[in-house]
Amino acid sequence: MASIDQPVTAQEKSCGSVIFFNGSSSAGKTTLAMTLQELLSDPFQYIALDQFRDGMPAKYRGLNAPLGSTGELGLNVVPIDNGDIPAYTSIQFGREGKAMLRGMRRSMAAMAAEGVNLLIDDIILEPEFLDDYLHVMQGLDLYFVGVRCPADVISKREALRPGRFPGTAVGHLDTCHAHGIYDVEVDTSKLTPEECAKAVMDRIHEGPPQAFASLRDYASVAIPR
Repeated sequence: MASIDQPVTAQEKSCGSVIFFNGSSSAGKTTLAMTLQELLSDPFQYIALDQFRDGMPAKYRGLNAPLGSTGELGLNVVPIDNGDIPAYTSIQFGREGKAMLRGMRRSMAAMAAEGVNLLIDDIILEPEFLDDYLHVMQGLDLYFVGVRCPADVISKREALRPGRFPGTAVGHLDTCHAHGIYDVEVDTSKLTPEECAKAVMDRIHEGPPQAFASLRDYASVAIPR
């Protein structure tokens, strides 16, 4: 089989390769993905949670929407301030939102099964989200990349981005990495996008991915419940 960054013919290609970036919002996942698209020889299709979120009806994208409303059933952005810890913003998916996410993951897997290489940009906001990825991506070569960035840096980045609610990234910074297992991790506060991309490519050249297999084997202890 050809290397991931070497062109292959249609006869040689079976399932596509998948590189999955997980990290908080404003961590630098999109910039890293765009950099890799330019550096990799094969075409890699970029697919992001934001694309599917933005396709939801506006009434299903709530801001502190009450229980039972369309905003609460879809994707609800909820300010949290209980006085014990600094206030933050929670991203909460309801019944319809979670159905959309399940469909998103299956559409990704279907594309990879057709031989399309993927760059996935998502956030593991809940343990069940990772569980579903582990299920639907079985049989695919998937490199799991942890995109890290300290809270103070992502907060500054977030403040500069239009349409972002303060405290959103900090709200899921620890949660999204709680499973603790990756094929490779990068810190975008210390490395340039090109250096991060090189770290990912170096890991790919080392050999097959292992993180998802390890997470399937040790899910009961590796993923906090």
